[in-house]
Amino acid sequence: MTDYVTAETRGAEGAPLVLTFHGTGGDERQFHDAASSLVPGAHVISPRGDVSENGMNRYFRRTGEGVYDMEDLARRTAAMAAFVAEAKARTGAARVIALGYSNGANISASVALVRPELFTDLALLHPLIPWRPEPQPGLSSARVLITAGRRDPICPPQLTQDFVDYLKAQGADVQDVWHPGGHDIAPAEIDALRDFLSEMS
Repeated sequence: MTDYVTAETRGAEGAPLVLTFHGTGGDERQFHDAASSLVPGAHVISPRGDVSENGMNRYFRRTGEGVYDMEDLARRTAAMAAFVAEAKARTGAARVIALGYSNGANISASVALVRPELFTDLALLHPLIPWRPEPQPGLSSARVLITAGRRDPICPPQLTQDFVDYLKAQGADVQDVWHPGGHDIAPAEIDALRDFLSEMS
């Protein structure tokens, strides 16, 4: 299993586990404290991406904007899935939430596509899935929030909509929230994230 640099906050017994995944150039602190605020008492574990792109932290390699090294993505998805499985077992959490932005949303989604049993809830801010995933019936029990910008130059809106449609076709409970801007995180997204996490059963 990959030995990620992490930030970790131990939660109460029986509390949910939130794993946060930063965007390109971020680190393990980017969303760590926000997760503790959004889900009080939760276990929060935030791994730092172990790929460097011109000095910026990422979770997998790419060869250009929106062009992924799919072999590297597969390897690093397997490593992250093992990391998440270990964290889930160690904390004993029944509810496991992925909170990821941009590159962090992409690695979260990639893990869920191959190991859907690991996450119960996925909050994916500005994901970009530029390939057509295989059917994954295991996603039928997942709750998913996707937020996006209508003028996002990094995550083309049509690809975001395609991923929303894919998840719905798998039977997932999907909410999608759009704002008129670009790749920035807008206040409406924070509100949607807060509502999404407060609705956990």
